[in-house]
Amino acid sequence: LDIIYEDDDILVVNKQKGMVVHPGNGNLDGTLVNAVLNHCKGNLSGIGGEIRQGIVHRLDKDTSGLIVIAKNDKSHINLSKQIQDRKVKKIYTALVRGIIPEDTATINMPIGRSNTDRKKMAVRKDGKVAITHIKVMKRYEKYTLIRVKIDTGRTHQIRVHMAEIGYPVVGDEVYSNGKNEFNVHGQMLHSTSLDFVHPITGMQMHFEAPLPKYFKDILNKLDGKE
Repeated sequence: LDIIYEDDDILVVNKQKGMVVHPGNGNLDGTLVNAVLNHCKGNLSGIGGEIRQGIVHRLDKDTSGLIVIAKNDKSHINLSKQIQDRKVKKIYTALVRGIIPEDTATINMPIGRSNTDRKKMAVRKDGKVAITHIKVMKRYEKYTLIRVKIDTGRTHQIRVHMAEIGYPVVGDEVYSNGKNEFNVHGQMLHSTSLDFVHPITGMQMHFEAPLPKYFKDILNKLDGKE
């Protein structure tokens, strides 16, 4: 566990790529919940039920970066409400295929479960509201490095939205056929910063997590090509 911050009420972790957040089909061990339970000696909020103890929001298995975990029910209720009221600010960094011409853009397309594949999400008229703001950080020969802020936390939101507008996240095996010159498996998407109000003290909290080494290495490679 890469613990960024911890007190009696919350834990902020920099999740590694490839780690599943909570136990589910085929993933009972080695999840973030297992690791956190072990670290906290079993003291986590029980609101999410036994398999989702302490989990207030999720990151996909291959999305790395910041995630906040509630150690007690009071913290869990407060953080969940902040997320619901869109008061938690989540910023991601992603490398996408193609060159985005606009410097900034907002994608407002509803997302729901795909009709053709139940494991996938898709843009659907009858889906739930999903809003994604993107800002171009750097353009490369065939790729764009972007900063992404999401107002809503739909499953696979950034990945679905970016694929839908024609700029899929590099390495995304579900929404972009996964083909990439770097041989990366899983999307190049990292939860870079997280802002929220401490559920108990009311203090404004801000956390940042550096890009994983593999991500930095690829950007260095791309920089070298310029």
